[in-house]
Amino acid sequence: MTRSACLIFNPVAGQNDAEIDLQNIDVLLSPEFDLDLKLTTPEVNAGQLAQAAVEKGVECIIVSGGDGTVSAAASAVIGTDIPLGIIPRGTANALSLALEIPTTIEAACFTILEGKTHSIDTALCHQKPMVLLSGIGWEAETVDSTSREAKDQLGSLAYFIYGVRKLWEFNTFEVKIETDNDKFTTNVAAITVANAAPPTSLLAQGPAGIVYDDGLLDVTIVAPKTRRGAISASYHLLKTSFEGSPVERDDLHYFQTKYLKISTYPVQKVVLDGEIIGNTPVEINCIPNSLKVFVPIKSQ
Repeated sequence: MTRSACLIFNPVAGQNDAEIDLQNIDVLLSPEFDLDLKLTTPEVNAGQLAQAAVEKGVECIIVSGGDGTVSAAASAVIGTDIPLGIIPRGTANALSLALEIPTTIEAACFTILEGKTHSIDTALCHQKPMVLLSGIGWEAETVDSTSREAKDQLGSLAYFIYGVRKLWEFNTFEVKIETDNDKFTTNVAAITVANAAPPTSLLAQGPAGIVYDDGLLDVTIVAPKTRRGAISASYHLLKTSFEGSPVERDDLHYFQTKYLKISTYPVQKVVLDGEIIGNTPVEINCIPNSLKVFVPIKSQ
């Protein structure tokens, strides 16, 4: 007996032929799932489509697109027992990399067909669900300035190129951070609050690896005093992220918390799971073990 599943597909995500990708997904999943296909549009996002499917009583949600599409669809099943299947087709595919979900369509579909799930943490940021991370400063400015055309042509390299441009501008700002146990003010170039993040999410790599099911948020603060220091700090984050070691620089700091409030002067943009969602101030709360996701057997 096939299971009911809503397949939410973003036709403008990725660099491949969307029609061919969709055909391949249908061929691979149809023998096991009764697929109800829904396409995202500029007017209707993945979150709205997923919420409608949940209200109809669907057994699982399968989403194919980039991190923004995946995060939006996930918002509808957080706190439920409905599993989320991910078929990455975006620019960065950071959540898939963090959860070790394969980034090819065939292997990602096989992961869903295996049927193994794992519950991960999520968070609320600006009262919006956060699956990956929230960034203020350098990362938010990079995401905001990277064009759709650049992402289509260059893929994840586009973020690197635009990130270097923003790094060269070297803008800093004052930030006030409040947690359940502490309160402090400092000047920074970037703050990243991560629930889950692969090594490629450089500005989240203060700790020696981010655990996505420990009930804690990982906060990395990048606070160089000069442009040269910013470049050096970025290289250090790159090096430590792939070595799996914590940062060891006076201008890089990290800590863990269940809750924090961030205020800035001047006001800064906030990026959430790859999308600009507003401005500071912002409050972020961790929600432990709140999202069930199909993952490879080896990740269990």
